[in-house]
Amino acid sequence: MKLFVALALFASLSSIALAKDEEYCQSNVVTACASSTFSGNSICNARFAGIDHVEPEVQAYINAQLTKSYDYLLLATHFNSYQKNRPGFQKLYQGLSDRSFDDSIALIKQVTRRGGIVDFNTRHESPASVSTKRNIVEVDELHSLALALDNEKQLATGATHVHSRATHATDADRDPELAHYIEEKFLSKQAETVRKLSGYANDLAKLMKVPDPSLSVYLFDEYLQKQ
Repeated sequence: MKLFVALALFASLSSIALAKDEEYCQSNVVTACASSTFSGNSICNARFAGIDHVEPEVQAYINAQLTKSYDYLLLATHFNSYQKNRPGFQKLYQGLSDRSFDDSIALIKQVTRRGGIVDFNTRHESPASVSTKRNIVEVDELHSLALALDNEKQLATGATHVHSRATHATDADRDPELAHYIEEKFLSKQAETVRKLSGYANDLAKLMKVPDPSLSVYLFDEYLQKQ
């Protein structure tokens, strides 16, 4: 009987000690989280590796993707008018606009997943950031392809810059996870788009080397509709 009472008393004291330890740990976490939520000083965030080092470049790339999406939308609207009536070119540029918009949304999700906040009121620039200069979209078919090719090369350069910043940095600033994400989701896709548009531009340039290229442009637009 005395042994049973002693064991019960020991179990009770152990549970009290564990409860105190749990309360102590919990209070530490609550204090840490409440002191600086979503800041670098808080332990309660998703930030790790070199996200602080790369985040400005990612936000600049998000801004560039949104700008290009808008430019492509203007091109699509231009070729969808009754004056131009080029449904193939309209389809091409609408697709590029949708892709750039979807890419910007994916990048926003990636930044927030890593504990960041995308602030569109702040412009982030970097030495290799893509140009956001407005271009005239009232252009003919061949010049529109050249414009689109320049856009895609700028976006490819921007993705390469983000990847380089995440990879070639000091140990504290290196971010392999973000570098892998950019390589998997953007670099190959941008390279393929550049190759496709350069092929379109060269093919159409050859087709237009005739006295009246209107039929060539019409047939090329028909080709684009089937892609």
